[in-house]
Amino acid sequence: MSRIAFIFPGQGSQYAGMGKDFYDTYEEAKKVYQLAGEVSGLDMEELCFTENDKLNITEYTQIAMLATEVAILKVLESKGVTAEVTAGLSLGEYGALAAADVMDLKDLFYIIRKRGIFMQEEYPVGGAMTAVLGLDSDKIEEICRHTEGIVTIANYNCPGQIVITGEEEAVAKASETLSEAGAKRCVPLKVSGPFHSELLRGAGEKLEKELAGIKLRKPSIPYISNLDALDVTEAAPIKTLLKSQVSNSVCWQQSVEKMIADGIDTFIEIGPGKTLSGFMRKINKDVKCMNIDKLEDLDKVLEALK
Repeated sequence: MSRIAFIFPGQGSQYAGMGKDFYDTYEEAKKVYQLAGEVSGLDMEELCFTENDKLNITEYTQIAMLATEVAILKVLESKGVTAEVTAGLSLGEYGALAAADVMDLKDLFYIIRKRGIFMQEEYPVGGAMTAVLGLDSDKIEEICRHTEGIVTIANYNCPGQIVITGEEEAVAKASETLSEAGAKRCVPLKVSGPFHSELLRGAGEKLEKELAGIKLRKPSIPYISNLDALDVTEAAPIKTLLKSQVSNSVCWQQSVEKMIADGIDTFIEIGPGKTLSGFMRKINKDVKCMNIDKLEDLDKVLEALK
C-alpha cells in the first residue's frame, strides 16, 4: 500500500490557463475559484485563464497559484485520494494548509491575498534572487556570510540547486564569487522581490497581525514546515511559523528527506508545472513522484494508485 504525501509548488510555475480544464469540468474546482474571487475582489477567471500582465506580479500570483492548487486538491479528494502528510514550497505551504484543513478556505484566501500584497510592497525595488547550480550548501552559506551587504539562502531546493536572495548588489557580488568557487551556473530569477530574506521581515510582521484574527484548527494530517522541516501536528505554532517563513530560508530538500525518512514512498505534486517533481529526481530517485497539472494528469495518477 502506497504511503502518500501531497506537495504543492510555489511561485514561478504559474501560466495563463492553469486550472481551466478543472474549472470547466468539476463543480468542486469552479467553487474554489469563485470563492477566491469573492474573498479577494479579483476576477479569478480572467487572472488565471487569460493572457495578462498581472499573473507574474506577486500580489496576484500568490492567490492565483493557491486557488489553482486548492481547486485541483478538492477534485483529487473527491476521488477518494488521501495523504498521510503534506508540504509545500514557500507559497505552496498554504496549499499544504488547505490539505491539512487548518483553516476555512475563505480565511486561507484572505491571508494569501494579504501575504502577496505585503511581500510586493515591503521591498519593491533593489532586491534580487539567483539560482546557484552545482555547488554545495556549506560553500554557498560561507560565501554569503562573507559578502558585503544582505545576501542569504532563500531556498534549499535539491542537491545542486540553491537559491540566494537579498540586495541586488550583494546578490550579484556573491554570484561572482560563487562562480569563481566552482558553481556551474548562477541564474538570476525573474522575481519582484528579495523573498525569504531579512528585507521582508516587515511583511512577516504585517502578516502576523492579519493572522491574529484567524481561527486555526489542529491539522487533520501533519504538515511539514518550511522553516525547520519538522512535523506540525498542532495549531499553536502555525501563526508564528507563517510569519517567520516570509523572511527565512525554505528548507525544501530537508522537508522531502524528512517525509521519506518517515516512510513516505509516493509524492503527488498538486498544481501548475513539474518543478517539485524535478527536484525529487535529484533528492531521491527511489520514491515515486507524480504531478497533477492538467486533467489527463489526474487520470494517470488515479490509474497508478489503483
